[in-house]
Amino acid sequence: MLYSISYNDRRTVGAQGRPAEGAARTETFLTEHEALTRALRLLEEGMHDGVSVCDSSGNVLCGVRLQLKLGFNSE
Repeated sequence: MLYSISYNDRRTVGAQGRPAEGAARTETFLTEHEALTRALRLLEEGMHDGVSVCDSSGNVLCGVRLQLKLGFNSE
């Protein structure tokens, strides 16, 4: 099963501080572990918005559900 991660890169900024075209990124991984590891890295960096993980069946993890899956606590 393939897994994809979608996110917005805040480091890609265009005119007047708005996200530049192409700021949305998608990466594909062969395993859930690889995808979740990458998602964790993106969230820890704090430079990315809208991080979500999707499997090839269309199931999406994002927001609080993704953070809980990655082991973030509720504080």
